[in-house]
Amino acid sequence: MEPRTSWIPYAAVAVVVVLIGAGLGLYVYYHGQPKSAPSLKRVHVGDNVTVNYIGVFGSGPQVGHVFDTSIFSVATNGASWPKSLQYAPRGATPKSFSPLDVHVGPNTPSGGYSIGNQSFISVVPGFWEGLVGLPGNQTAAVNVPPALGYGGGDPGCVRNQPLVQTLPVLVTVSRANFTSSYPGITAQTSSTFTDPHYGWPVYVLSANATSITMENQPSIGATSSPAGWPVEVTAVNSTTNGSGRITLQNELTPADAGVVLGTLFQGTAPCTTGTSSTFLVTSVNLLNGTFTENFNREVDGQTLIFLVTVLNILP
Repeated sequence: MEPRTSWIPYAAVAVVVVLIGAGLGLYVYYHGQPKSAPSLKRVHVGDNVTVNYIGVFGSGPQVGHVFDTSIFSVATNGASWPKSLQYAPRGATPKSFSPLDVHVGPNTPSGGYSIGNQSFISVVPGFWEGLVGLPGNQTAAVNVPPALGYGGGDPGCVRNQPLVQTLPVLVTVSRANFTSSYPGITAQTSSTFTDPHYGWPVYVLSANATSITMENQPSIGATSSPAGWPVEVTAVNSTTNGSGRITLQNELTPADAGVVLGTLFQGTAPCTTGTSSTFLVTSVNLLNGTFTENFNREVDGQTLIFLVTVLNILP
């Protein structure tokens, strides 16, 4: 395999560009708000308020990226407001976006605090504490450290994986497992199908009512992206007794830490408290030959900045 040109310098430049763009977006939004006379009424503990907000990362590799917002124009503007890896918009139309009704205080009932037809919910402590003292009709930045936000995450949701992995050439599975692993594929003896994750041919050696035996047939040098980044087949050791192995190299570098989102396509997550189907690649250690899968939410362990505009204040 020919040596590849490193793209790390280009990635560094891209990160700087993103940060500059995000900073300009914050500046334009903050200073572009209407400069009407501030309301004499200010937020106090125990009030119920309606706010618009933009949540961006204030720390970590995704600093400046939006992870949540109540504003449709921000949600649809990826150039001025780049989005985080796990950002999920509320919907595709303006009707899906609306201001947030927040109870300012720590003692909100589990079902919310209702006034008329509005239900004011509880939020992380750093959010409502940052609202205290703010006047209406002005935008302010509220910094929320992890201890007052979403915490540091669950250590049990983090695990290390080897950069070099192996898979068997011959595989025997139950028919039920075959159906769940290869949906829509009918297994018949002497038939061939394409593996949906790795893209290589799979030859069905035998298929009966209870089990299916298959032979993976990858080519050395073939690449695929089963989890979200390139994986290359570097060796295939096929033996007559069925113990052959396929060697795979995960093409990850330290520059990918914190900016690559992985998808769990086989096996199970190490915990049930985090995101079950996706994870962040939070470190890549070339010396140890490992990378880290973090199934915690991306907001865990990070300082968050909320740009909030208080629209209404109710006692």
